[in-house]
Amino acid sequence: MKKLFHPVTIAFVVVTLIILLPFIITKPVPELTDAQLRERALSTTFKPVPTAYEDLLKVVDNPENPLNKEKIALGQQLFFDTILSQDRTINCATCHILEEGGDDNLPTAIGFQGQANPSHLNSPTVLNAALAKRQFWDGRAKDVEEQAGGPIQAPFEMHMTPAEVEQRLNADSNYVAQFNQVFGEGNITFEKVRKAIGAYERTLLTRGAYDRFLEGDDNAISEQAKRGMTLFLVKGCKGCHAGMSVGGQSIQKFPLRRYFSEYIGLWFEPDVRLRESPFPFINEGGFMGKDGKQLFRVPILRNVTRTAPYFHNGSVEKIEEAVRIMSKYQVGSEFTPEQIDDMVAFLKTLEGEVVPYEIK
Repeated sequence: MKKLFHPVTIAFVVVTLIILLPFIITKPVPELTDAQLRERALSTTFKPVPTAYEDLLKVVDNPENPLNKEKIALGQQLFFDTILSQDRTINCATCHILEEGGDDNLPTAIGFQGQANPSHLNSPTVLNAALAKRQFWDGRAKDVEEQAGGPIQAPFEMHMTPAEVEQRLNADSNYVAQFNQVFGEGNITFEKVRKAIGAYERTLLTRGAYDRFLEGDDNAISEQAKRGMTLFLVKGCKGCHAGMSVGGQSIQKFPLRRYFSEYIGLWFEPDVRLRESPFPFINEGGFMGKDGKQLFRVPILRNVTRTAPYFHNGSVEKIEEAVRIMSKYQVGSEFTPEQIDDMVAFLKTLEGEVVPYEIK
């Protein structure tokens, strides 16, 4: 009797099935009670943002830049002062609008004389940034103090040198008096400027429905949001989007997974076309992350529904599409439309207002 299938063909089919098995067989998402969901969340690194200033200090205070009332007030003044930009038209709040989620809602930052970021980088939120372990999309800055000096010096943002900043501020008697009160007698230095702004940014933490749910209020979030939160916990999203900030704790490769279209260099949806990007969206700006290896600091998800557009170059406009991309290319299990809606409902619970701490 003739063999119907060659052994090599059979082996190929078997290996293919083994590879595809995790994608064919998916575990059902468990139904959790409110108490179980809360316990599962708190058993990870998720924590509510504190309401008291004393508790804030335990979370964000920097031994190299201790917080105090005067330093925070000075940093706030600098954050909103255009004196730090070359033509005195731009301040930190230009790209980090506190009422709009802590970013500028533009695909890329627009700075000095209308210049766009040459790598077409999207402005990350400043809200809750102090909770992150690294700053910038490639994680090159260790904290908000170091990060604060970057945009001031960037020629396409505020276009100032440290020497120019020092000269301008030392010529302002009001600033001289304030800096002397905070840092002691002496000239104003660029390092002191960074420390003051960083101190203010360490107070920009937000709270919302998500925090109230973690603290025991079962009615703080909807049933749909609870389904989304369950999905977030059981599908692995929490592995990267971790911590009190729900992100910003690590640097990860993106995209993590590749599919048939990536290997043959074609897109199939919505139309067949050449694939010219290493990302599941247009590679506007050509930025490839840390060391050019597609390594990116994991974004902070608090207030994420208020910070469109998405990803490092702002190429994705809708939060629903961002969730779909992440489920497919990072989680490895593309969410259904219903799951995407549930996830977005959960992400909306991460919206919050800046906590009005009684700073002492």
